[in-house]
Amino acid sequence: MRMTETNRQFRLAARPVGLPRRSDWQFTTEPIPGPAEGEVLVRTLYLSLDPAMRGWMNEGKSYIPPVELGAVMRAGGAGRVVASRHPGFAVGDTVTGSLGVQDYACLPGKHLTRVETRLARLPVFLGTLGMPGMTAYFGLLEVGRPTPGDTVVVSGAAGAVGGVVGQIAKLKGCRVVGIAGGGDKCRYVVDELGFDAAIDYKAEDVKVALRRACPKGIDVYFDNVGGDTLDDALANLARHARIVICGAISQYNNTTPVQGPRNYLSLLVNRARMEGMVVFDYADRYGEAVRDLARWMAEGKLQSREHVVEGFESFPEALLTLFSGGNLGKLVLKVAEE
Repeated sequence: MRMTETNRQFRLAARPVGLPRRSDWQFTTEPIPGPAEGEVLVRTLYLSLDPAMRGWMNEGKSYIPPVELGAVMRAGGAGRVVASRHPGFAVGDTVTGSLGVQDYACLPGKHLTRVETRLARLPVFLGTLGMPGMTAYFGLLEVGRPTPGDTVVVSGAAGAVGGVVGQIAKLKGCRVVGIAGGGDKCRYVVDELGFDAAIDYKAEDVKVALRRACPKGIDVYFDNVGGDTLDDALANLARHARIVICGAISQYNNTTPVQGPRNYLSLLVNRARMEGMVVFDYADRYGEAVRDLARWMAEGKLQSREHVVEGFESFPEALLTLFSGGNLGKLVLKVAEE
């Protein structure tokens, strides 16, 4: 692989108010770094664009420190080793890790994971076999704890996490209802991913549609969006329901305080449980999830879809696709040819 002469980077120039603007970013070029002892130099091929990135731009306490002003924007990525001073990695290996929004990343070997592209295409390791897949697997199975016959509802059902959640729930013998925006996405989750039903939040009253689709109530609600949709789900819980709080994409770009749940007393009435989930808590078990997810994919029981946008310099606009609902499946930025 031919190395470029410089390392292009996007750095956080300002903390966004509302949707990030191009002026919130600083585009820089620097010399390509060389690995120190124990480090690996990786050429970025693909970057993972995730809703969580918006939260990382904000100052304040969270499950992970914010990106500092002036720092390279944090992002997961997949790439190829071009230089190594670590015994566990050789030139030509394909790896994933927190590469950042840049052409080249120099990282300690312990922060990288070697992946086998004979198992799946490289972008899949940023989606179904990457952090979104881990989130879906542990969020549903460990926090949601579905049992056969349960009704599972997933918001953001056509996204990277939601699509995998629904498919795993079907594998576990559940009835699955997805909430998505637009007819194309609703058809996708039913016709391609195998959900039992879909609700178009752009065209339907979600609360009414949930009552129709879940006449016995919701046993597991996997929430990726927050806001009104969370309230609508809380209004239709079954006894001993489990609510998994994974994300709240409807609230990430608010310029006013985050909207909390108004229907929370439904937790009391239905003896239900609502619990937050952060995938990093399961880091020591990622191998378990990858084995199951890869096996299900090989058996044709689990579909993976990536929405690939090309061009490193399009990063600021590509990121906004997450918040306009323009992506179907896992949003990935292609940085260089494999």
